[in-house]
Amino acid sequence: MTSFARAWGMARSIAMYHGIPGRQRRMRRFYGQFLGPGELGFDIGAHVGNRVRAWRALGARVVAVEPQPDFARLLRILFGRSDAVVLVPSAVGAAAGRTTMALSSATPTVSSMSDEWISSVTRDHRFSGIHWDRTVTVDVVTLDQLVSAYGVPVFVKIDVEGFEPEVLRGLSHPVRALSFEYLPPAHDAALACLDLVAKLGEYEYNYSPVETMRLASDVWLDAAGLVALLERFRPLGRSGDVYARLTASARSAR
Repeated sequence: MTSFARAWGMARSIAMYHGIPGRQRRMRRFYGQFLGPGELGFDIGAHVGNRVRAWRALGARVVAVEPQPDFARLLRILFGRSDAVVLVPSAVGAAAGRTTMALSSATPTVSSMSDEWISSVTRDHRFSGIHWDRTVTVDVVTLDQLVSAYGVPVFVKIDVEGFEPEVLRGLSHPVRALSFEYLPPAHDAALACLDLVAKLGEYEYNYSPVETMRLASDVWLDAAGLVALLERFRPLGRSGDVYARLTASARSAR
């Protein structure tokens, strides 16, 4: 049964992230504001590599990090021959080491290393049918270690199901732009991420709901403005991504 669920989960993710017409085109247009030819992006939680695919189409170099063994193997099949893609089969956290990851075979997009996050989302009825049915021990590296090994990225995407604050705790200097997942049942985790980003440098913020590849605000906001924006989306219960970029004055000072 577990083998069938794993195969179903992988097929579902591939169809969801690679099979929807027009999604790659929208993704390229959206991420073109953050990444350009020859620039470096870190995809933390690369999953099936849909963002790796879009970023490579923009001419960017990519470090793709994915701890789930099934999906790390898939990424090797898709991108293992590309000199512009580095595949790292590890998790990212606040400190290097090893940790346990809870896997959901049928819905691998919600596999997580955060027990607190799993506890938070399972109180939401939309997660009532999800089961974390197995675990795997994974290596953990930090963003600082990845920077030391591969260079400073201009953009970092973080989508690790509640472990985003731990990922950010492993970064000690600002990057030009980054994103992290927002899930309304885990609102406090997003607030923790905002605090950590603010400590890195002077950032402004925006929000993109549910893989729409569109920013919700016509103007970039300060942290308080972003929190107010999230409060508008929070009752809808739908996930999205927070985007942060250095302000113009912070970019010119670098």
